[in-house]
Amino acid sequence: MQKLSTRHLLGIKDLTPEDIELIMATATEFKEVINRPIKKVPSLRDVTIANVFFENSTRTRLSFELAEKRLSADTLSFSAAGSSVKKGETLLDTVNNILAMKVDMIVMRHASPGAPHYLSKHISANIVNAGDGTHEHPTQALLDSFSMREKLGDLAGKKIAIIGDILHSRVALSNIFALKKQGAEVMLCGPSTLIPRHITELGVKVCHDVKKALAWCDVANVLRIQLERQQIKYFPSLREYSLYYGINKKMLDELDKEIVLMHPGPINRGVELTSDAADSHHSIILDQVENGVAVRMAVLYLLAAQN
Repeated sequence: MQKLSTRHLLGIKDLTPEDIELIMATATEFKEVINRPIKKVPSLRDVTIANVFFENSTRTRLSFELAEKRLSADTLSFSAAGSSVKKGETLLDTVNNILAMKVDMIVMRHASPGAPHYLSKHISANIVNAGDGTHEHPTQALLDSFSMREKLGDLAGKKIAIIGDILHSRVALSNIFALKKQGAEVMLCGPSTLIPRHITELGVKVCHDVKKALAWCDVANVLRIQLERQQIKYFPSLREYSLYYGINKKMLDELDKEIVLMHPGPINRGVELTSDAADSHHSIILDQVENGVAVRMAVLYLLAAQN
């Protein structure tokens, strides 16, 4: 079997194009598995995985837990709320206590950028980054790429617009790295206050007109406004944001081509997307959720094979 070039999945930045292709091929096989009547395989029967979440999560956490169960892994889930972290225990002590229970792999979400990278230097278990602050969210970018490939085939030369709160999004950065490594063209669109300075150094275009971005792209990946991460006001109001950057079905129907509409969730309906757009035939949002399980199964399976 081919192997990944890394023991951990800390970010897309660390993956080679060959790693991405291997994950996509493995996820294709696992998607076939999860659509069978019996959805379980014994691939990780002797592996114990801890889901260590220091931030709230619904879809990502459930997706990882389901992926682990489908692979027959033993799992334990840790939430910072109500734990010894509240008593002042350090990140490293928390994780070392979990590892003392003979855990083989850690799936971790943390509010601090670089937290999984720090841990990877101090512990022997494989680490999967399930989101670190505003830095990266690698499995989301992989499932986004997998979903796009299902609709469009090879992504080389395809035009992908990422629209919304780029500044506070870990999904945006991981997607940029993943798409560029697959040969896609990337455009970022949003208010100038929500576009990071110097982002064009990553080889992406920037646009502030959502209609122009939609007319340019093959896929529109729409991100939510992350109010919980914003310490100051980046635009006057949600109503004004929706007026200038919100997408509705009428805008999609007026295009002279069919485009694919995506969203990593949760959707702020009526802000970045109207319900008629989110639920339209353009949307593959629920496909992304289904593909998340297959992609995460692939990642866990391939990392476990490194040991």
